[in-house]
Amino acid sequence: MSVTSRYRAAWEGFWREAPGQQGAVFWDAEPALTAGRHLALFEAHLIDPGLPMVDLGCGNGTQTRFLADRFPRVVGADLSQAALDHARAADPAGRAAFRLLDAGDKSEAETLHAELGDTNVYMRGVLHQADPGDRLPLAQGIATLVGERGRAFLVELSEQAQPVLLGLAQRPEGPPARLAPVFRHGLAPGEVADHAVPELLRAAGLSVLAAGELPLITAEYGPDGTRIELPSRWLVAGRARTA
Repeated sequence: MSVTSRYRAAWEGFWREAPGQQGAVFWDAEPALTAGRHLALFEAHLIDPGLPMVDLGCGNGTQTRFLADRFPRVVGADLSQAALDHARAADPAGRAAFRLLDAGDKSEAETLHAELGDTNVYMRGVLHQADPGDRLPLAQGIATLVGERGRAFLVELSEQAQPVLLGLAQRPEGPPARLAPVFRHGLAPGEVADHAVPELLRAAGLSVLAAGELPLITAEYGPDGTRIELPSRWLVAGRARTA
């Protein structure tokens, strides 16, 4: 099963409209505040840091470039060609490779695994945006990519983020400038229960090896000038190791 055409079209439209500069998109905060903090949690659980790293749902590649400075081979994957155009333009030195990928399509995930072998996967805020019917196939795609020795690090908005986002969207003056396009393109975060993400991964054959809570830093600021942070939950998943 591949992702729905509505989902793909929404992301394509969003990224075609998005400005090219780093930080212009709502979730495009500096890597030191995002992937850098996540990596500090992820690295302790990697079986083999030398495996290729796949930044799944890489968007404009801000976090991908950060990862490429720290791992020998990094691939940014996204289902939006417009997103990849941004990512390649921002990486003229070619530190990372970028690839069009629908990870919810079994054959596409298998093809990438056949090419790269087992991979470590970094994915930030993708499942909660996906249509409900797309979430299990996406989890299965992650399981295919990590194989036996890879590990996946996922960050998803928690249930507590929903009222924060709704409050921002319903402000009398309208949503913040970076958030407005998200809603305009029909990408408003879906309601994913906190228990649903680990359940999806287990249904795909993975074990949850670690989990915790950490605010998801955005590139947007509130009226008082403070950075908008969203409650989120992270987890590390992979095949359980046997003695």
